[in-house]
Amino acid sequence: GGFGGAPKFPQPMVLEWLLRQTVRGRSAALDMVTVTLDRMAAGGLQDQVGGGFARYSTDAMWHVPHFEKMLSDNAQLLQVYTNAWLVTREQRYRDVAVRTADYLLREMQQTGGGFSTSQDADSEGVEGKFFVWGWDELVAAVGEPVAEAFGADPLGNWEGTNVLWLPVPLDEVAKRHGMNERTLAAEVDAARGTLFAAREGRAHPAVDDKAIAGWNGLAIRALAVAGRSLDEPAYIDAAIASATFVWESMRDDTGRLLRSWRAGTAHVPAFLDDHALLGLGLITLYETTGDVRWFKRTETLAANILEMFADPSGGFFLTADDAETLVVRPKEVLDTAVPSGNAAAAELLLRLGLFTGGRRLEDAATRAIELVLEPARSHPSAFAHALGVADMVLGPTVEIAIVGPIDDNRRSELIDQVTHRYLPCSVLAIGSGGDETTATSVALLGARVAIGGRPTAYICERFVCKAPITDATAFGTALDATPS
Repeated sequence: GGFGGAPKFPQPMVLEWLLRQTVRGRSAALDMVTVTLDRMAAGGLQDQVGGGFARYSTDAMWHVPHFEKMLSDNAQLLQVYTNAWLVTREQRYRDVAVRTADYLLREMQQTGGGFSTSQDADSEGVEGKFFVWGWDELVAAVGEPVAEAFGADPLGNWEGTNVLWLPVPLDEVAKRHGMNERTLAAEVDAARGTLFAAREGRAHPAVDDKAIAGWNGLAIRALAVAGRSLDEPAYIDAAIASATFVWESMRDDTGRLLRSWRAGTAHVPAFLDDHALLGLGLITLYETTGDVRWFKRTETLAANILEMFADPSGGFFLTADDAETLVVRPKEVLDTAVPSGNAAAAELLLRLGLFTGGRRLEDAATRAIELVLEPARSHPSAFAHALGVADMVLGPTVEIAIVGPIDDNRRSELIDQVTHRYLPCSVLAIGSGGDETTATSVALLGARVAIGGRPTAYICERFVCKAPITDATAFGTALDATPS
C-alpha cells in the first residue's frame, strides 16, 4: 500500500483524488485506496491503542512511525476514512474514522474550541516511550494471543520494545492458539481499552498548543463531514466550537484573519492557505448545519482572497498585497503536507460559485488550476488536491437545495440522503423555505419552496432544477442516477 519506499507518508490528498476516480467508474483506483487504507490502519502508523496517526512511517511497511502526530495529517485522514466508509460501507473504515475523530477531540482540542498543532514524539526525553510496550507488561495486561496479534515479540520488534501493529490476519494467530478468530478479534478490541487505561498512567507527550487558522479549517471540514456521515453529532459540535474560536479569537480589530494563536494572543496576518482552508471548513459547516452565518463568513474570506491575494495573470499569491515587500512575491502551487494555497483557494471559489451562480468566482478558480496542469502531468502526486479541483471543473457538478422547517424530521431524512453518500462534485444548500434572509444570502435557495408545506429537495445544474422531490427514498434514487 501507499506510494514509494521509506520514509513513507500517508498522502491523504492522493487517496482523496483516487476516491474521486471511483465515481468515474475506475475500479483500480478503489483497489489502490483500500489496500493503502487497510495497511496504514493495521500498521504502527495508526496508534492502535489511542487512535490517530503518526506523521510518517520510517519503513516501507507502515510499522515503525515517527511518533509525532500532526493536526493536519489527522484531519485529512479522518476525512479520507470517512469517505472510504461512504464508498464501501466497510465497518473497518468507520471504526478508524471514529478512533481518529475521538483522538482529535480528546488530545488536540483545547478548552476554548481551537485545535492544537501537534503532539510530540518524545516523552521523558525518549522517542516513542509513551507508545511502545515491553513483552511482559503486554502479556500481563492482555494475554499472549492478543500480544502476538499486535505483532509483539519477547525480544521486541523495535529497539527492544514493541510497536503495536497488526501484521498478519487474525485467523493465523487464532489457529496457533487453538482459538476462534471472532473470539480473538473481540479480545483485540477489548484490549485497546485495557491498554489505553494502563497507558494513561504514563508521562504523556507534550502538545504544541499553538492554533493555526488553516489547520483548524482542515479539522472543521473533516469533523463536519465525519459528524454528518457517521451520525456523530459530537463531531459537528466540535467543528462548530473550532469555527467559533477562530472567528472570535483569531481576527484583529479590523476583522482581518490572523494565522497563529497561543495562550490568548493571536498574531501574524493570515496567508492565502489560512483563508482558503478555513473557508472550506466553514462552507462545509454550512452544508452540515444549514446555519447561514457560516456561509456569510465563507463569502467574507473569499472576498478577502480575491481582494488581497489574486494575481492579475492568474492564481493567487501566498502573501497579501499589504504584506512585507519581498524580492519575489511567493506563489504556492505544490500540494505537500496540506493543500497548496492556490488549490484550496480554487476549490473554495469554485464551490462558492456553485452556491451563488457567480461566474467570476469560477473563472478565478479555473485560472488558478490551469497554472498547474502541465507540471501535474509529470508529477501528479505533488498536485493531488489541484487535480481534485480540476475534476470538479471538468464536472458535471450538481447543486442540491433542500428546504423545509428545521424541526421537521422529513427534512433531516432528505438531508441524510445527501450526507450519507459520497458526492464529491456536489454542493448542498439548506434552508427553511420561509426564511428570506437565508434565501437572499444563498442564491441557490432563491425561489426554492417547500411543496405543500413538506420538506422538498431540488437537484440542479447551473441553477436549472429537475422536478422537486418530497419523498426521501425517491430523492435517494434520483441522486444515484445523477452524475456527481
